[in-house]
Amino acid sequence: MGCKFEVCANGVESCIAAQEGGADRVELCAGIPEGGTTPSYGEIKVARRVLSRTRLHVIIRPRGGDFLYTPLELERMEEDIRVCRELGADGVVIGCLRADGSLDTDANLRLVEAARGMSVTFHRAFDRCNDPLRALDELCRMGIDRVLTSGQQPTARQGIPLLRQLHDAAQGRIAILAGCGVNERNICEIHEQTGVGEFHFSARLPRKSLMQYVNPDVYMGDKNADEGTLMYTSAERVRATIAQLRDAEKLLTR
Repeated sequence: MGCKFEVCANGVESCIAAQEGGADRVELCAGIPEGGTTPSYGEIKVARRVLSRTRLHVIIRPRGGDFLYTPLELERMEEDIRVCRELGADGVVIGCLRADGSLDTDANLRLVEAARGMSVTFHRAFDRCNDPLRALDELCRMGIDRVLTSGQQPTARQGIPLLRQLHDAAQGRIAILAGCGVNERNICEIHEQTGVGEFHFSARLPRKSLMQYVNPDVYMGDKNADEGTLMYTSAERVRATIAQLRDAEKLLTR
Protein backbone atom coordinates (compact mmCIF):
# COMPACT_ATOMS: atom_id res chain seq x y z
CA MET A 1 0.00 0.00 0.00
CA GLY A 2 2.90 2.38 0.64
CA CYS A 3 0.98 4.18 3.38
CA LYS A 4 2.66 7.00 5.30
CA PHE A 5 2.15 7.77 8.97
CA GLU A 6 2.59 11.20 10.56
CA VAL A 7 2.36 11.83 14.28
CA CYS A 8 1.27 15.18 15.68
CA ALA A 9 3.99 15.65 18.31
CA ASN A 10 3.56 18.18 21.11
CA GLY A 11 7.21 18.11 22.14
CA VAL A 12 10.51 16.27 21.95
CA GLU A 13 9.27 13.45 24.18
CA SER A 14 6.43 12.79 21.75
CA CYS A 15 8.86 12.96 18.82
CA ILE A 16 10.96 10.21 20.41
CA ALA A 17 7.88 8.04 20.99
CA ALA A 18 6.72 8.60 17.40
CA GLN A 19 10.09 7.43 16.08
CA GLU A 20 10.13 4.40 18.37
CA GLY A 21 6.64 3.51 17.17
CA GLY A 22 7.66 3.62 13.50
CA ALA A 23 6.21 6.94 12.30
CA ASP A 24 7.47 8.22 8.95
CA ARG A 25 7.40 11.83 10.11
CA VAL A 26 6.21 14.10 12.88
CA GLU A 27 4.42 17.41 12.77
CA LEU A 28 5.97 19.28 15.68
CA CYS A 29 3.52 21.69 17.34
CA ALA A 30 3.19 23.76 20.47
CA GLY A 31 -0.21 25.01 21.70
CA ILE A 32 -2.17 21.85 20.96
CA PRO A 33 -5.31 23.14 22.76
CA GLU A 34 -5.28 26.04 20.26
CA GLY A 35 -5.01 23.70 17.29
CA GLY A 36 -1.21 23.89 17.11
CA THR A 37 1.21 26.82 17.03
CA THR A 38 4.87 27.21 16.08
CA PRO A 39 7.17 25.55 18.63
CA SER A 40 10.21 27.23 20.14
CA TYR A 41 13.69 27.36 18.62
CA GLY A 42 14.93 25.00 21.32
CA GLU A 43 12.12 22.50 20.75
CA ILE A 44 12.87 22.34 17.02
CA LYS A 45 16.64 22.09 17.53
CA VAL A 46 16.45 19.24 20.04
CA ALA A 47 13.77 17.43 18.01
CA ARG A 48 16.07 17.55 14.99
CA ARG A 49 18.88 16.06 17.07
CA VAL A 50 16.84 13.12 18.39
CA LEU A 51 15.04 12.25 15.14
CA SER A 52 17.43 10.05 13.19
CA ARG A 53 14.92 7.96 11.21
CA THR A 54 11.74 10.06 11.29
CA ARG A 55 11.30 13.21 9.21
CA LEU A 56 10.66 16.48 11.02
CA HIS A 57 7.94 18.87 9.84
CA VAL A 58 7.14 22.01 11.83
CA ILE A 59 3.86 23.89 11.95
CA ILE A 60 4.14 27.58 11.03
CA ARG A 61 1.27 29.23 12.89
CA PRO A 62 1.96 32.28 15.05
CA ARG A 63 -1.24 32.07 17.09
CA GLY A 64 -4.47 30.18 17.59
CA GLY A 65 -7.78 31.36 16.22
CA ASP A 66 -8.50 32.01 12.56
CA PHE A 67 -6.23 31.77 9.52
CA LEU A 68 -6.56 35.36 8.33
CA TYR A 69 -3.12 36.87 8.86
CA THR A 70 -1.81 40.42 8.96
CA PRO A 71 1.34 41.54 7.10
CA LEU A 72 3.30 41.47 10.36
CA GLU A 73 2.15 37.92 11.11
CA LEU A 74 3.19 36.81 7.62
CA GLU A 75 6.59 38.39 8.14
CA ARG A 76 7.02 36.40 11.36
CA MET A 77 5.93 33.21 9.58
CA GLU A 78 8.57 33.74 6.90
CA GLU A 79 11.16 34.19 9.63
CA ASP A 80 10.00 31.02 11.38
CA ILE A 81 10.41 29.11 8.11
CA ARG A 82 13.95 30.51 7.78
CA VAL A 83 14.73 29.29 11.32
CA CYS A 84 13.29 25.84 10.53
CA ARG A 85 15.53 25.61 7.47
CA GLU A 86 18.61 26.61 9.49
CA LEU A 87 17.79 23.98 12.13
CA GLY A 88 17.46 21.23 9.54
CA ALA A 89 13.69 20.64 9.46
CA ASP A 90 12.56 18.55 6.51
CA GLY A 91 9.32 20.41 5.96
CA VAL A 92 6.86 23.01 7.18
CA VAL A 93 3.10 23.09 7.61
CA ILE A 94 1.25 26.26 6.57
CA GLY A 95 -2.22 27.63 5.79
CA CYS A 96 -3.63 31.09 5.08
CA LEU A 97 -7.22 32.04 4.22
CA ARG A 98 -9.04 35.16 3.08
CA ALA A 99 -11.97 36.56 5.06
CA ASP A 100 -14.46 34.89 2.68
CA GLY A 101 -13.05 31.40 3.34
CA SER A 102 -11.09 31.11 0.10
CA LEU A 103 -7.36 30.43 -0.01
CA ASP A 104 -5.14 33.49 0.35
CA THR A 105 -3.07 32.69 -2.73
CA ASP A 106 -0.57 35.54 -2.32
CA ALA A 107 0.11 34.77 1.35
CA ASN A 108 0.45 31.04 0.76
CA LEU A 109 2.80 31.55 -2.19
CA ARG A 110 4.98 33.81 -0.05
CA LEU A 111 5.36 31.00 2.47
CA VAL A 112 5.88 28.36 -0.24
CA GLU A 113 8.65 30.50 -1.69
CA ALA A 114 10.25 30.92 1.74
CA ALA A 115 10.17 27.12 2.11
CA ARG A 116 11.63 26.38 -1.33
CA GLY A 117 13.44 23.03 -1.25
CA MET A 118 11.49 21.84 1.82
CA SER A 119 8.36 19.72 1.91
CA VAL A 120 5.19 21.80 2.37
CA THR A 121 1.92 20.62 3.89
CA PHE A 122 -1.26 22.72 3.97
CA HIS A 123 -2.83 22.20 7.39
CA ARG A 124 -6.45 22.04 8.55
CA ALA A 125 -7.14 25.61 7.55
CA PHE A 126 -8.35 23.59 4.56
CA ASP A 127 -11.29 22.42 6.67
CA ARG A 128 -12.41 26.05 6.98
CA CYS A 129 -12.33 26.61 3.19
CA ASN A 130 -15.62 27.57 1.52
CA ASP A 131 -15.00 25.37 -1.57
CA PRO A 132 -12.72 22.40 -0.82
CA LEU A 133 -12.50 20.97 -4.34
CA ARG A 134 -11.57 24.34 -5.82
CA ALA A 135 -9.07 24.87 -2.99
CA LEU A 136 -7.52 21.49 -3.73
CA ASP A 137 -6.87 22.49 -7.35
CA GLU A 138 -5.33 25.78 -6.19
CA LEU A 139 -3.01 23.96 -3.77
CA CYS A 140 -1.88 21.70 -6.60
CA ARG A 141 -1.03 24.71 -8.72
CA MET A 142 0.97 26.20 -5.84
CA GLY A 143 3.14 23.09 -5.71
CA ILE A 144 2.14 22.11 -2.18
CA ASP A 145 2.94 18.47 -1.41
CA ARG A 146 0.00 17.43 0.77
CA VAL A 147 -3.10 18.69 2.52
CA LEU A 148 -4.09 17.69 6.05
CA THR A 149 -7.85 17.40 6.34
CA SER A 150 -10.64 15.71 8.27
CA GLY A 151 -12.95 16.06 5.28
CA GLN A 152 -14.35 19.29 6.77
CA GLN A 153 -15.91 17.35 9.65
CA PRO A 154 -15.01 17.15 13.36
CA THR A 155 -13.18 13.85 12.73
CA ALA A 156 -11.73 12.10 9.70
CA ARG A 157 -14.12 9.19 10.18
CA GLN A 158 -17.08 11.57 9.90
CA GLY A 159 -15.40 13.19 6.90
CA ILE A 160 -15.05 9.96 4.89
CA PRO A 161 -17.37 11.10 2.03
CA LEU A 162 -15.36 14.26 1.28
CA LEU A 163 -12.04 12.50 1.86
CA ARG A 164 -13.06 10.04 -0.86
CA GLN A 165 -13.92 12.92 -3.21
CA LEU A 166 -10.64 14.67 -2.46
CA HIS A 167 -8.62 11.50 -3.03
CA ASP A 168 -10.31 10.94 -6.38
CA ALA A 169 -9.93 14.59 -7.41
CA ALA A 170 -6.25 14.72 -6.42
CA GLN A 171 -5.32 12.12 -9.06
CA GLY A 172 -1.86 11.82 -7.59
CA ARG A 173 -1.10 15.55 -7.92
CA ILE A 174 -1.12 16.10 -4.16
CA ALA A 175 -1.28 13.73 -1.19
CA ILE A 176 -4.38 13.70 0.98
CA LEU A 177 -3.36 13.38 4.64
CA ALA A 178 -6.33 12.23 6.70
CA GLY A 179 -6.22 13.55 10.25
CA CYS A 180 -8.22 14.31 13.40
CA GLY A 181 -9.48 11.42 15.47
CA VAL A 182 -7.53 8.80 13.50
CA ASN A 183 -6.59 5.88 15.75
CA GLU A 184 -5.99 2.14 15.91
CA ARG A 185 -9.75 1.46 15.86
CA ASN A 186 -10.70 3.35 12.70
CA ILE A 187 -7.62 3.75 10.49
CA CYS A 188 -8.44 0.68 8.38
CA GLU A 189 -12.03 1.83 7.84
CA ILE A 190 -10.87 5.29 6.73
CA HIS A 191 -8.32 3.81 4.35
CA GLU A 192 -10.70 1.27 2.85
CA GLN A 193 -13.53 3.75 2.32
CA THR A 194 -11.47 6.66 1.00
CA GLY A 195 -8.38 5.24 -0.68
CA VAL A 196 -6.30 7.77 1.26
CA GLY A 197 -2.80 6.51 2.01
CA GLU A 198 -1.41 9.11 4.45
CA PHE A 199 -2.57 9.40 8.04
CA HIS A 200 -2.03 11.97 10.80
CA PHE A 201 -2.68 11.09 14.45
CA SER A 202 -1.38 11.93 17.91
CA ALA A 203 -1.56 8.57 19.75
CA ARG A 204 -1.29 10.42 23.07
CA LEU A 205 -1.93 9.07 26.54
CA PRO A 206 -2.36 11.02 29.80
CA ARG A 207 0.43 11.18 32.36
CA LYS A 208 -0.14 12.59 35.82
CA SER A 209 2.05 15.49 36.91
CA LEU A 210 4.72 14.64 39.50
CA MET A 211 4.08 17.86 41.43
CA GLN A 212 3.46 17.16 45.12
CA TYR A 213 2.14 20.63 45.89
CA VAL A 214 -0.26 22.71 43.79
CA ASN A 215 -1.86 26.01 44.84
CA PRO A 216 -5.58 25.30 44.28
CA ASP A 217 -6.41 28.99 43.88
CA VAL A 218 -4.06 29.74 40.98
CA TYR A 219 -4.55 28.70 37.35
CA MET A 220 -2.05 29.10 34.53
CA GLY A 221 -4.83 29.16 31.92
CA ASP A 222 -8.48 28.11 31.76
CA LYS A 223 -9.61 27.21 35.28
CA ASN A 224 -11.55 24.26 33.84
CA ALA A 225 -8.45 22.73 32.26
CA ASP A 226 -6.80 19.75 33.94
CA GLU A 227 -3.37 21.21 34.67
CA GLY A 228 -2.35 18.14 36.64
CA THR A 229 -2.40 15.85 33.61
CA LEU A 230 0.17 15.97 30.81
CA MET A 231 -0.40 14.36 27.41
CA TYR A 232 2.39 12.58 25.54
CA THR A 233 2.51 10.40 22.44
CA SER A 234 2.76 6.70 23.24
CA ALA A 235 5.16 4.59 21.16
CA GLU A 236 2.90 1.60 21.80
CA ARG A 237 -0.15 3.41 20.40
CA VAL A 238 1.78 4.61 17.37
CA ARG A 239 2.97 1.06 16.73
CA ALA A 240 -0.53 -0.37 17.22
CA THR A 241 -2.12 2.15 14.84
CA ILE A 242 0.42 1.51 12.10
CA ALA A 243 0.11 -2.25 12.62
CA GLN A 244 -3.58 -2.15 11.74
CA LEU A 245 -2.79 -1.19 8.13
CA ARG A 246 0.40 -3.22 7.90
CA ASP A 247 -1.51 -6.35 8.93
CA ALA A 248 -4.26 -5.58 6.41
CA GLU A 249 -1.61 -5.20 3.71
CA LYS A 250 -0.15 -8.61 4.54
CA LEU A 251 -3.59 -10.22 4.25
CA LEU A 252 -4.14 -8.65 0.83
CA THR A 253 -0.81 -9.87 -0.52
CA ARG A 254 -1.16 -13.51 0.58
